[in-house]
Amino acid sequence: MTAVYVVIGVIVVLLIIFFVAIYNGLVRLRNQMKNAWAQIDVQLKRRYDLIPNLVETVKGYKIHERETLEAVTKARNIAQQTSSEGAAARSRVEGELSSALARLLVVVERYPDLKANQNFLALQEELTSTENKISFSRQYYNDSVLHYNNQTQMFPSNIVAGMMGFKAGEFFEVKAAEERAAPKVSFS
Repeated sequence: MTAVYVVIGVIVVLLIIFFVAIYNGLVRLRNQMKNAWAQIDVQLKRRYDLIPNLVETVKGYKIHERETLEAVTKARNIAQQTSSEGAAARSRVEGELSSALARLLVVVERYPDLKANQNFLALQEELTSTENKISFSRQYYNDSVLHYNNQTQMFPSNIVAGMMGFKAGEFFEVKAAEERAAPKVSFS
């Protein structure tokens, strides 16, 4: 009879260790996903900081492109206001901001003297670098969400995830067809 209690005790201890290991793994993945989201925020903040400088540089050259400049500023402000919302809302407004920036760069094409301005060129390079970093951050975030979601949905960790209230992560994705299309910008 004592052997039965020992076997049951060992099984219970192993189940507890198994449960704790799965739980800790899920917490680690959830935190990794949150960190990846924070990295997107860092890059978006950098882009938000660059946009006013870019707009001011273009404004100094051509006043009559006011509508495009206002659209960029408005899109930036809306994007900043949705910074606490989920990935779906964020991806929508960030797509609108990217579209507005692409239109601004098309406007710049009309003015060769602006394209040659050193301030503009430096800002354009910074913006391009930031856009690349945003893209990599989004990719890393989506990879983190995929890994986390796999763990929360696959057996046996889905049992622990369900018991402990782990919810699926939300991917950062582009929903609108016009946002999926590459902007047509030519610097020739």
